[in-house]
Amino acid sequence: MTNLTSTTPTAGARGARAGRREWTALGVLMLPLLLVSMDVSVLYFATPAISADLHPSGTQQLWIFDVYGFVLAGLLMTMGSLGDRVGRRKLLLMGAAAFGTASLLAAYANSAETLIAARAVLGIGGATLMPSTMALLRTMFTDPGQRAKAIGLWSGVMTGGIALGSVMSGILVEHFWWGSVFLVNLPAMLLLLLLGPVLLPESKNPDPGRFDWVSVPLSMAAVLPVIYGLKEIPSEGWHPLYVVSVTTGLVFAALFVHRQRTSASPLIPPALLKGRGFTPALVLNLVAAFAMLGSAIFTTQYLQSVLGKSPLSAALWSLLPSVFIGLAGPLTALLVQRGVNRGYVVAGGFAAMTAGFSMLAFLGTDSLWLALAGAGVLACGMVAITSQLFDLAMRSAPLERTGTASSLLETGTEFGGALGMALLGSIGTAIYRHEMPASAPAGARESVGDALATAAHLPGGAGASLLATARQAFTDGFQGAAIAGAVVVALASVGAAVTLRRIDVSNEK
Repeated sequence: MTNLTSTTPTAGARGARAGRREWTALGVLMLPLLLVSMDVSVLYFATPAISADLHPSGTQQLWIFDVYGFVLAGLLMTMGSLGDRVGRRKLLLMGAAAFGTASLLAAYANSAETLIAARAVLGIGGATLMPSTMALLRTMFTDPGQRAKAIGLWSGVMTGGIALGSVMSGILVEHFWWGSVFLVNLPAMLLLLLLGPVLLPESKNPDPGRFDWVSVPLSMAAVLPVIYGLKEIPSEGWHPLYVVSVTTGLVFAALFVHRQRTSASPLIPPALLKGRGFTPALVLNLVAAFAMLGSAIFTTQYLQSVLGKSPLSAALWSLLPSVFIGLAGPLTALLVQRGVNRGYVVAGGFAAMTAGFSMLAFLGTDSLWLALAGAGVLACGMVAITSQLFDLAMRSAPLERTGTASSLLETGTEFGGALGMALLGSIGTAIYRHEMPASAPAGARESVGDALATAAHLPGGAGASLLATARQAFTDGFQGAAIAGAVVVALASVGAAVTLRRIDVSNEK
C-alpha cells in the first residue's frame, strides 16, 4: 500500500491526539457541511415568492427544486475520486468558491433559467464539499476515539441541517426577500476560504494513476435515472416512464461496474469494497437512509395535512426532535470507546429506529407528540448508525482512497433515501387509496393534498366529512408504511449484529 502524501502537518503520527487546531478546523468544516445539507430543503418556503417574481413554468419549478439534489448525487463519486487525486483541501476550497459564487447568482437571479443554472452549480459545489470534509476528518483525527467523536458530530450536522433548512427558509422569506435564503451561504464559504488554507491539511493519493474520464458519464447515467424514477414514484405512481428510468439507470450501473472491474485505473477500485467492514457499512448505511427518508415524507405531510399546521409551524415543530440528534453521535462513540462491540451498537441504533417506527404505527389523527417522539427516536437511531458506519468505513479504506470511500457511502445514502421514499411512499399511497370510499371525488382519492384542495370547494358538511375521511386514510397509510419500515430495520438490526460484531479494524492503516 502506498503512503499518503501530506503537504501540511496533520495531527501527527498514527494515533496522535488532535489538539485545538484540529478541533477548530472541524468547526470550520461543519459550516459548509451544514449549508450543503440545508440547501436540500431551503426552498420549501421560498417557492411562492420565487413563482410570483420569476414566473417559472411547472417544469421549471420542478427543476428549481430537484436539479441541486440530482447534480449532487450524480457527481459524488466523481468528486470523491478527484479529491483523492488533486488534493482534498484544494478540491474543498474550489468547491467552496463555486458554492459561494452560485449562491450569489441564485440570490439575484432574474429568470427561472438563471436560478436553475445556479442551483446546478450549487450541486456541483456540494458534491465537492461532502466527501472532502469526511476525507479531511480521516486525515486530521488519527486517534480512533477522537475521530469517532468528530464523525459523530459530522453525522449530526448532516441530519439536522435538512430540518434546519426549511425553518431558515421560512424565517428569511418572512422578513426579507427569497434571495436571502442563498445569501446566508456566503459568510460560511468566505470563512472557509480564509481559514481553510491555514487550518486544514492537504492530502492526496501520491500515485493515483490516470483519471478514468469514461467512468464519469457512466456513473451519472447510473445514478441520475434511478434516483429520478424512485423520487417520482411516490407521488405519481408506477408510471411506465419512471419504471423505464429506473431500469435504464440499472443498465448503466451494470456497465459502470464492468468498467470498474476492467479499467487499469478505475474511478471506484473494486478492492475498496473488499476492505474489512466496508461493504457491510455501505449496505447498512443504505438501509438506514431508506428508513429515515422514507419516514420523513410522511411526517411532514402528517403535520400539515392531518394536524393542520402551517408550513412554517410544521417546520418549527419538526425541529424539536433535533435537540437530541446532536448528542446521539458522540454518545454512541463513547459507548464504543468504553468497550461495547460496534456491531451491537449499530444493532442498537437500528433497534431504536424500530422503536421509532413502532411508535408511528400507533398514530391517530391527533397525535402530535407521538409523531414528534417517533421521528426523534428514528433520527437519533439514524445518527448513531451512520456515525459508526462512516467511522468503520473510513478505518477500512486505504488512506489514499478516503475521498472515494466517503463519496461511495454518500451516494449510497442518496440511493437509500430515494428507495425509501419510493417503496414506503407507495405502501402509504396504496393504503390511502384503498381506504378512501369510491363515492369520494376522483381527485380526493389520489392523495391527501388533493383531498384538502377538493374539500375547500365543497359545502361545509360535505367538506368536513371528506377532510375527516382523508385524514384517517392518510394516517392508516402512515401506519402501514411504519409497520413495513419497522420490519426492515428490525432485520437490519439482526444483520448488523451478525456481520459487524467480529470485524476488527483496530489496526489503523
